[in-house]
Amino acid sequence: MAETNHPEPPPFAHSPASPSVLHQLNVSNRRLERLLQNLRNEHDAESELRDIAREVVRAVDLNPDIALACIFLCQIAGSYAVRHCIETAVVVVVMSRSLGKCDADVLTVTAAALTMNVGMLRHHESFQNKHSLSNEEMAIVHRHPEDSADLLKCAGVEDEEWISCVLLHHENDEGSGYPAGIASPRVTFNAKLLSLADRYCAQVSARNYRRSVLPDKALRNLMDDKAAPVDPALAQHFQRELGDFPPGCLVRLASGEIGVVSHRLAGGEALHVHCLRDAAGAPLPPAGQHRATGDRHAIAEALSEDQAAIRFSMKQIWGAQASL
Repeated sequence: MAETNHPEPPPFAHSPASPSVLHQLNVSNRRLERLLQNLRNEHDAESELRDIAREVVRAVDLNPDIALACIFLCQIAGSYAVRHCIETAVVVVVMSRSLGKCDADVLTVTAAALTMNVGMLRHHESFQNKHSLSNEEMAIVHRHPEDSADLLKCAGVEDEEWISCVLLHHENDEGSGYPAGIASPRVTFNAKLLSLADRYCAQVSARNYRRSVLPDKALRNLMDDKAAPVDPALAQHFQRELGDFPPGCLVRLASGEIGVVSHRLAGGEALHVHCLRDAAGAPLPPAGQHRATGDRHAIAEALSEDQAAIRFSMKQIWGAQASL
């Protein structure tokens, strides 16, 4: 990202009457990218990193559905390495709020999500272009939780829970993870939450060598992964909170209409879907919203961007809170 001589705008400054989740996540992404790229030269970075984490939490709290949709509609700009951390942080905040975590705990786990990969930031962009890695490259991957934790300590981060989450976010309950092969109960709940959000976001993001995995398939992949079993209680909560068709997921209804999921509904109610093409492929106005219930309006399947073949701006669906 090119440097600018202009000061960073304060959160939501561009539109006080109707602050934008999308705008704020992109502001946070730019701030985080600049700071992480220079973290080796920082010695008192904890305060600014917490400030960025606080901005992300505020954006997600403003409208969690829009924040989640940004992930699936690829609306957060910048390098994959930093964008992935922002997207993981979004999922962490949504999950932490639904779990009833206190504000301090939410902020700490969010900060850990934003910094979990800083130890391999210089390599991350090239790694995501590759279908397979060399032994030397795999060694960097397996070492990055330790490298990230050490770099954060050198940059002035003293929060032990933050450092612990970063260090443990690739460890598994039964000891099959890395870097140290630590097993439960030493693998903390917060580390497991961060791990699940990290793995989920990695699947639903495209790579240069593969397309993104559809959300329902990504969720099944995680739940069925025998090599890295997921904590059952956490898996159940993750499934209940995000579901197979989260906001931003492109879908086909049983009627043949194609649209985008716009809202999750509590208490097992049906999702809201904005239909943008009818069964014959003709465009529909963005106001064509249905609850995904009944024979005609039930969701039949998730679609890739190519399959859906629809174009729209997030602002058309969610209004000013999703403006750039």
